[in-house]
Amino acid sequence: MEPIHRIRLLSGKETKLLAGHLWVYRNEVADWPKEVEPGDLADIHDARGKFLARGYLNPRSMIMGRLLARERTPIDQDFFITRINEAHALRELLLATERLSHQEATYRVIHSEGDGLPGLIVDRYGDSVALQMLTAGMERRRDVIVNAVEKVLQPRLVVARNDSPMREREGLTRERILIRGDLPAESMVTINGLRVPVDLWEGQKTGLFLDQVGNYNLLERLSPGAHVLDCFCYLGLWALHAARYGAAGVIGIDQSSRAIERATTLAQLNGYAQVTRFQVANVFDDLRGRDRRREAFDLIILDPPAFVKSRTHLAEAIRGYKEINLRAMRLLRPGGFLITCSCSHHLTTQQFRQLLWEAAADVRRPVRLLEQRGQNSDHPIVLGMPETEYLKCFLLHVL
Repeated sequence: MEPIHRIRLLSGKETKLLAGHLWVYRNEVADWPKEVEPGDLADIHDARGKFLARGYLNPRSMIMGRLLARERTPIDQDFFITRINEAHALRELLLATERLSHQEATYRVIHSEGDGLPGLIVDRYGDSVALQMLTAGMERRRDVIVNAVEKVLQPRLVVARNDSPMREREGLTRERILIRGDLPAESMVTINGLRVPVDLWEGQKTGLFLDQVGNYNLLERLSPGAHVLDCFCYLGLWALHAARYGAAGVIGIDQSSRAIERATTLAQLNGYAQVTRFQVANVFDDLRGRDRRREAFDLIILDPPAFVKSRTHLAEAIRGYKEINLRAMRLLRPGGFLITCSCSHHLTTQQFRQLLWEAAADVRRPVRLLEQRGQNSDHPIVLGMPETEYLKCFLLHVL
């Protein structure tokens, strides 16, 4: 049996854990055994010695403990099989049955803290699976996790995309591992009727950004006959959905030439090459240029990468978000629509709304918030843990 350490929290530091949070910070711990190694299991107690939870530790990290269970449950293969089965059953309940039964279905099976397995990501791409083990606690249990994933999902191809910078903060190396199957590690999936080849080896995150899949259907109502500008388009999924839903013309912009090549290929694959055009450009510069030329669009999409990597850069990031939204508002025809997003969890929903209001005030145009959305339902949020809510997606009407 794996040894289980015992740690004790400082007085009052148990409150957030009791409210649903899953992290223990180093400065919240009164004492811990000196022999603790990264990934070791521990039972966490309050200052009076009452058991609170079982989790794993990393004394090298500011987040010293991450909770796995609220009872003294063995953290073994059965534990992971049960958790993965429960998470998969939730996806079957939440997502369309046809989508799940299809060989080209794609969705997130395990969303780290959202599914009670902090530090673990499991994404399904048809009959392939991409894993991320982001913490020492999950890395220590790699073989057990892989066996559990294979038992529950029975994939043809398994790739470990352990190339996130987060691993370095845990004292781990960044790596990519082909666990099962052959390279090239690619799968074909279907997203809202669009066929999308996924590069599990080189693609962003684990291959695709899956958290916006449910938000693409906003375009069904807005796209018919519209001239659309998709900024930070990456593979062009917003742009291709606009084309699929009847846009008259769509321009996609991204600074990555590889992303633009793939977006162009995707448009050809799905039969939308005639109505889409993808360009390599810096979005900030491109928007300023279009503003100077007095171009106009009916619909603009802003889905940038996270501008806020840490709280210390929040003010700078807010200026960046305000700049692109202000330019987009200026480029919209009266009555046009802006879909604007932020995936920076350091930027709160209220801060995002505030900077959008300030941008609207600067361009002196009335702007209405029609709809507010977040991450897809296969990326669940823990109510007692604000850090798990990161994606903001607003539909604005610019008059």
